[in-house]
Parts: sequence; C-alpha cells; structure tokens
Amino acid sequence: MRALLTSAGIKNSSIRDALVDLLGKPIAESNALFIPTALYPFPGGPGMAWRAISGKSPSPLSELGWKSLGVLELTALPSIDEAAWVPTVRDADALLVAGGDPLFLANWMRRSGLTALLPTLRCVYVGVSAASIAAASTFVETYREPPRGSDGPLKSEDIVFATPEGDVHRVLVTAQGAGLVDFAVIPHFAHPDHPDASLANAERWAARIPAPTYAIDDDSAISVVDGVAQVVSEGRWRLFQP
Repeated sequence: MRALLTSAGIKNSSIRDALVDLLGKPIAESNALFIPTALYPFPGGPGMAWRAISGKSPSPLSELGWKSLGVLELTALPSIDEAAWVPTVRDADALLVAGGDPLFLANWMRRSGLTALLPTLRCVYVGVSAASIAAASTFVETYREPPRGSDGPLKSEDIVFATPEGDVHRVLVTAQGAGLVDFAVIPHFAHPDHPDASLANAERWAARIPAPTYAIDDDSAISVVDGVAQVVSEGRWRLFQP
C-alpha cells in the first residue's frame, strides 16, 4: 500500500510531484475515487462534500485532472453487495480521502470493510487532514466536546492548550485508526487558524502518542512506500519521537 498523507491536499508542485511518483504515471492517466465521508458530522457537511468533490474546496484533490473520478461513500457500503463496489476500488489508481472528523471516518472505514481491504490494494491512499490522522494504527485528535457513540474513542482526557486568546480546554481523544502507517500525524502545524497545532501545543499533543509523530503544515506531506516514510515539504514540519 502506498500513501500520501497531507495537511491540506495537493497544495504545491512538490506534493504534486510526489503524488505522480506514487502513481507511477501521470494524473491524467489515473482513475480516482473520492471519499467525502469525514465531512458529514459538521454543520453544512453536505455542502462541504459537494465543494470538495467539485473542486471548490481549499484542499485540492478532485480538480487535479484525473482521467476519471468517482465518489465512494463509506456509509452506504454496508448495505451494498461487495461485488458491486469492491472491484471498482481494486481498479482505482487513487483513493482521495477528504478531511473532517477522523473518529467518524475511522469508524466507517472499519464498518464499510475498507480498512480490511486497504492492505490488498495497489492504489495510492491520498489523505487530507483527518484522513491523514486516521491512517495511523492509533491516533489522537482534539475536540471541543467528547464524541458520542458506543464505538467511540479508546480513551479521552482533558488537556489545556495555550492560544493567543488565552488557555483553551480540549478533550484529547485516542482511537483506533486504519493501521496503514506506524506513525501519527498532526496536520495544520503552526497554522494561525489551528492554535491546537502550534509548536508548543503540538509537543504536548505528541507526548500523548505512543509512536513517532509528524507535525506537518499545509505545504507539507508524507509519502509512504512499503512502510518507509519520506517528508515532502515546501513549508514547516517537525518529527516528535515517543
């Protein structure tokens, strides 16, 4: 399995070149499936999903000039015969997985059967933000309120992060991911709109993760081939060891 884990999509030429290298052929000759599932838990989620699929979101994925583009909605898959969708996934060159809620995404990756299928695929898993977080075996994410649901986090704890506006309380959730990689990702590193991922806060966040943790900004990504990770960056990133 090959993967390209990004903070905000294919934002620059270096990340785009890394994607082409992983595909092994031009994007214009590659078939992709877009997974919008992680967007739905948010207010306005359906509109966010449409903008992402139609190439109108700030995280470039669908508008790269693919040979073909389909939509794979994970919440629908348990009610569909596998013979109707598994061959399409096997034939895809790339799975474009939108960001959103990683806990919701990881849950539906398991329930749909995609998590079990992923190690057998030849395609490239292209993750944005939450989809990069959920690629880990065990991931950690911050929430303003604890997520609900019986198949929720493995554990949660309160944590205080420092922001320019003052200290803020968050719930730090630990949960089971897809297990595609043996490290964790903190996206939007040092982004002014994501104070949880400032350098100081990322250090505290990473200290709760029992694996190497990459904090990457929106101009950075991690390319993974056969378990070997390589940072691709035109911006800022940090590696925190457990």
